[in-house]
Amino acid sequence: MIPRLLFLLALAFAASGYASPPVALAIGLVFGLIFTSPFAEPARKASRLLLQASVVGLGFGMNLHQVVHAGRSGFLYTMLGIAFTMTAGMGLGTLLKVQRTPAYLISTGTAICGGSAIAAVGPVVGATGEEMAVSLGTVFVLNSVALLIFPVIGISLKLTQEQFGLWAALAIHDTSSVVGAAAKYGAVALAVGTTVKLARALWIVPVTLGTALVRGTKAKIHWPWFIALFCLAAVCNTYLSAGAALYPWLSKAARIGMTVTLFLIGSSISVAMLKRVGHRPLLQGVLLWLLVSMTSLWLIRSGWIGL
Repeated sequence: MIPRLLFLLALAFAASGYASPPVALAIGLVFGLIFTSPFAEPARKASRLLLQASVVGLGFGMNLHQVVHAGRSGFLYTMLGIAFTMTAGMGLGTLLKVQRTPAYLISTGTAICGGSAIAAVGPVVGATGEEMAVSLGTVFVLNSVALLIFPVIGISLKLTQEQFGLWAALAIHDTSSVVGAAAKYGAVALAVGTTVKLARALWIVPVTLGTALVRGTKAKIHWPWFIALFCLAAVCNTYLSAGAALYPWLSKAARIGMTVTLFLIGSSISVAMLKRVGHRPLLQGVLLWLLVSMTSLWLIRSGWIGL
């Protein structure tokens, strides 16, 4: 009874508009590590749907020209980054003797967009429930860390908002954590981070199709339709002035929805999940994430990549 009440109270606070994304995630993590979530499965499903709806809602606060510019500018970096991350990830998996399927899932999740990529590729490679849980657990743990420490690092290094948004989009796994970290840093960082991240998420489709062709499987592919809806929302905000009074409210609701999503994700991380992940896949995920984060940060600060 007490865990149920605490969960509902924390959920209400996350949805109140007063909680920041990092605070909501931290509350979720504390709850998940102390209690067994009474709504684990509904929360998992709700977080996935709420994430997609919130991303679409954020489009009502974006200018289409800015979206196209950021997406086009980040295309080459994204393509090269995905190739580099996948290659390095599989190399680390072999070195650490991680089983091939979870090693591939962790590499794909790090390269593209975390849990969404793993959910799309998992059925294609025939991943078991345990392999999916291990891979998702690794990504969720690192997402939580990134959301909390990236803004601090960005401020200490005096990154511009454009630099931080680009770094977050290239180095953080899930869209929710990219949005959470970028929103904490500033409006420009949020715009850049969201658009580049969504451009990166589009690579779910070719990577999943390529994996299916190589393996000769015909598993159902999960198409990221919410990205098209995000672009449509940006079109409305840019060209349809009739709804101008409504767009800021939709954007604000999306930010609250993202905050709630982060609480739900945090509450799903339990001690049992951390034990199930094990040290080898987690070590692969950590090393790969550090490699990608540090390399992309160095390239951005050196001026090699930018918008």
